[in-house]
Amino acid sequence: MGIDVSFGLAFMKGQLAAGQRLPETGTVFISVNDRDKAAITPVAKAFDDLGFKIIATGGTADHLAKKGVHVERVLKVNEGRPNIVDLIKNKQIALVVNTPSGKRTVNDSKEIRQTTLLYGVPYTTTVSGAAAMAQAIREERGHGLSVRCLQDYYGG
Repeated sequence: MGIDVSFGLAFMKGQLAAGQRLPETGTVFISVNDRDKAAITPVAKAFDDLGFKIIATGGTADHLAKKGVHVERVLKVNEGRPNIVDLIKNKQIALVVNTPSGKRTVNDSKEIRQTTLLYGVPYTTTVSGAAAMAQAIREERGHGLSVRCLQDYYGG
């Protein structure tokens, strides 16, 4: 659990409490199913605005590029090498956003998830989780984190 004066800062504290440190810089990998493409666009733009490099698999990369997001394409696990798992293993990925659907993407996503866990890379499987991560990073940059007692929040 995290508590603070804003959602983003509270979310950041919650992530830290769960043992996951969100990155301040680096590369965000995004691969979403078709039904999430419209919703991921503002999130990808938020990461882009924060100075993160965005990489994505084919369909997601095409969609984001058409919407004006600076994005580079990366191979899916089953498309050859070097692919996204290779990049995670090489510590070139700071954050993963992946919303799988269908048998092939579920298998790829399983390998991606296992690799992110092994290498300690923050990972989310929802657009709302990705949006919360972007907001948390933005707010932490603006305010930093502080420790306060509950009475400071709720008067005591």
